[in-house]
Amino acid sequence: MRTAEAIGLVTAARTDTDLFGTDHPARRYRELVAALHPDRLPADPAVRADATDAFIQVTTRWQARQVTVLGDYRLGALAHSGDLADLYDVGDDRLLKLPRRPSDNDLMAREAHALCTIAERGDPRYLPYVPRLVDEFRHSDATTGAERRINVLATVPGLHHLDEVRRAYPDGLDARDVAWMWRRLLVALGLAHRAGIVHGAVLPRHVLIEPDAHGVVLVDWCFSAPVGGTIPAMVPGHQDWYPPEVFRKRPCGPGTDIWMATRCMTSLLNRHAPRELLTFAQGCRHRFLSDRPDDAWRLLRELDQVLDRLYGPRTFRPFTLNP
Repeated sequence: MRTAEAIGLVTAARTDTDLFGTDHPARRYRELVAALHPDRLPADPAVRADATDAFIQVTTRWQARQVTVLGDYRLGALAHSGDLADLYDVGDDRLLKLPRRPSDNDLMAREAHALCTIAERGDPRYLPYVPRLVDEFRHSDATTGAERRINVLATVPGLHHLDEVRRAYPDGLDARDVAWMWRRLLVALGLAHRAGIVHGAVLPRHVLIEPDAHGVVLVDWCFSAPVGGTIPAMVPGHQDWYPPEVFRKRPCGPGTDIWMATRCMTSLLNRHAPRELLTFAQGCRHRFLSDRPDDAWRLLRELDQVLDRLYGPRTFRPFTLNP
């Protein structure tokens, strides 16, 4: 197996079955490790970086398959591969979030702190808009001694991220369908901001929807920061989704999340989106943080006024990912 082929396979694999197959998983693992091993990589820095990242993913996921218990949890199937961690089903509607690199332990700690703070300070009515932290603990690898921070999260079935929505509707959505997602995302942000937390990575893959009941859950709080702090890192490959203050390592605020949330929502709209709604969105993405809205719940009321002028009283509009 060539290095480029191995990188492509790892990048595309969403589950362990995708990556290792079902007939001879150990053989596939050895082939991948041989193709991606640092000692066999070409001199091209870009290829080496991609291959090293893929090598870490392969070895981490393979080790997780061999480990039956982490802490008090028996690992099931890989449910999702995130930006910096893999999430495994551990039963009882819970996911164990295992970072691929010990160097990301600080980001795992940020997520745990953010979710605990929101749960303690947030309005209980809106807590379902964010994941619930069930447990957090440290685990030391028996072979390498590397220590990883692990978060265990309650999960809700039937959720789909906005990248899936966009793939289902390549020409974009009717603004009335985007409206309910937008409204609920602002509720989630208002919940966090009132608790003093900025999400810091409001990207399509982190906004999950439940199509039938019009639910929204904002996930992956590893890049969060207190209001007035700085976002610790940007998700690779998504730099153009961030407002200027993140690039400059300047203090962030509610307007940081509002900028990114607005980008998420406008990226879903089709070409028939009403001008008044686009003007509203433009006002949420001023260059300077001080010029942007800083209260998501007040902004929600303004959005409702726009929607009322455009469409009249709200009515339930069924939505499906099978257009």
